[in-house]
Amino acid sequence: MSKSMFEVYLNEVTDENLRAKLKAEFERTTKKFGLVFERHSPEGIRMPQLKVRRGHTAVRETDGAFFKVHAISGKSVMLKDEHGNIIEEKLDNVTAAKQFGEVVFPGLKTVGSIRSGADADPTHAVINGENFHALEMLGYTNPESVDLIYIDPPYNTGNKTWQYNDHYVSEQDNFRHSKWLSFLERRLVLAKKILKPTGVIIVAIGDEEHHRLRMLMDQIFGDQNFISDVVWQGGRKNDSRYISNGADYMLVYAKSESALNELGVRWREKKAGVDEALTQSKAIWNRNNGDAESANVEWKAWLKGQKNIGASTDAVNRYDRLDSQTGRPIHTYGDLTWPGGGGGEYEVLHPTTKKPVKMPVRGWLYKDPARMQEEIKKGRVFFGSDETMIPRGIRFLDELDSQVVMSVFSCDRKATNGYLREIFGDKRFPNPKDVNVLMRWIRLIAPKDSVILDFFGGSGTTAEAVVRLNAEDQGTRQCILVTNNELSARDDAALRKNGNPPGSAEYEAKGVFHHVTKPRIEIIVTGLRPDGSTYSDGLPANVEFLELAYLDEGPVHAGLEYERLAPLFWLKSGAIGPIVHPINNRDAYAWNENSSMAVLFDAGKASELAEILSTEQNSVTHVFIITDSPEQGDLAGEAFSEDITVEPIYGSYLDAFQINRSDS
Repeated sequence: MSKSMFEVYLNEVTDENLRAKLKAEFERTTKKFGLVFERHSPEGIRMPQLKVRRGHTAVRETDGAFFKVHAISGKSVMLKDEHGNIIEEKLDNVTAAKQFGEVVFPGLKTVGSIRSGADADPTHAVINGENFHALEMLGYTNPESVDLIYIDPPYNTGNKTWQYNDHYVSEQDNFRHSKWLSFLERRLVLAKKILKPTGVIIVAIGDEEHHRLRMLMDQIFGDQNFISDVVWQGGRKNDSRYISNGADYMLVYAKSESALNELGVRWREKKAGVDEALTQSKAIWNRNNGDAESANVEWKAWLKGQKNIGASTDAVNRYDRLDSQTGRPIHTYGDLTWPGGGGGEYEVLHPTTKKPVKMPVRGWLYKDPARMQEEIKKGRVFFGSDETMIPRGIRFLDELDSQVVMSVFSCDRKATNGYLREIFGDKRFPNPKDVNVLMRWIRLIAPKDSVILDFFGGSGTTAEAVVRLNAEDQGTRQCILVTNNELSARDDAALRKNGNPPGSAEYEAKGVFHHVTKPRIEIIVTGLRPDGSTYSDGLPANVEFLELAYLDEGPVHAGLEYERLAPLFWLKSGAIGPIVHPINNRDAYAWNENSSMAVLFDAGKASELAEILSTEQNSVTHVFIITDSPEQGDLAGEAFSEDITVEPIYGSYLDAFQINRSDS
């Protein structure tokens, strides 16, 4: 039955309650067009850093099942399952955990810092933690502030490359596709909230889930905001039985394509080889002392050599002449005829023979003869040897040095393993992202002062790409990168077998954050490997390494968790300069001249802090007022100038940070 017919019949039901129930049931049971999948029960995550407590959640290590802790007695624990059954287990065999839907309060703990960039540049934040919780946290610290999200989520190939409920999902799992969709849907919904209205998201994916992901993205972002399905041809598979499927994909969506359109946004990239061509043309022109004939012979020979080695494309090679007056590379194939007919009809004289040139059948592109003469005077019309040839338009390479990016590109993926091995001096991570590919797409889409987020950070390629781009063009892009400390299935099994469970120093040291991501970024920025050997001269950048922490409500409300809340306030303020901490517990306020944040601990000292910030040079844009009283916070906030964002903390924090709720 169609919805319209159902509503006709529904209006005939006089009982209001019955009508409401029928409508609800119809909506519940009616299949909508689009992606239909089983939305699995919320995920869970081990928290080995927390104590197992009565009334809280714990996971049993033997099978990964989640329970509520009913009671603890000595070395034993009584666990209650979802049906109310009580099970006794050894305390050593359970780990504290949280299932999605249980309220948590996040904090951040600094685990390293690099300061080699300018004081005024935003700091890159590299966060170790569960990305679902990190995204909820970023919803508070960075709402609608991210320009570009690039993620390379697990491809779900069945090779135990990703975890659901702390278990690796295998090819034999009949629900692996719907688990993957549930897993990704929850994160994409949160990610959308963090994007600017003009923000863009790129999701890399392989053949296994490509078709499902496209439909999921349509549902979350809207098919009207789809921009492109980019094909990355990464190599040939000669052992394939039928077709060499060496392509991966990047699905590109805008948060609002209409918002991008209204701003007149156009994505363009510099033509390959254009800088070399412009440099070489000047050298050739100078070597030939402005002799156009000899300079053009040398120029054509150089272009042919570049084309033969694949260093330039037709987008450059078509500029096969040097202008006879300036030596600038030009092409002379511009169409000066009116499309479809009905163009201007007037005489145009050949500059040498002084006779009218042949006029195109469709008429001239410029209907006004004066406009044609203006173009001729500017040197933008190319005439043949005599009047029998129709003139053509001239285009200059240095004016048209950019082009629309193609939706298909080739780049060998195998090179990335060798690249990462060169950084570390050993092999640590399989199939990392390609830093040059990421640089290309970030350069194309994101402004020089943009915020870029990757919440499947892996080995840290996105952060390296942003650091390298900033060094290349003096940009002030900020990267927020989230990764967990997950191990490969093989390392996970081996460490557990040897008595090193999750949470142990040996286990955590082998995780991707501590073993790959953090040291990689440190090497790229400092130029030094952990063993002291030199990799490079390093790159200028400010980086803060952070770990997601889980706080108890009581200490947060009592104001005892400032150290782990300060990084959140710092992120919210723009992450410029250092994270501000008080020198001692009696300080009324804390600030730093290079930091974007200041903190007021004593609301009565608001005027004093405001006076300092208004008279001394500083970078403060946000003041956080630590108070339990909304009235005190509002009154203290009035002391500060309008160009400073003021936010009272703890009351608002508890409201904003009840993340992971079942209704979220």
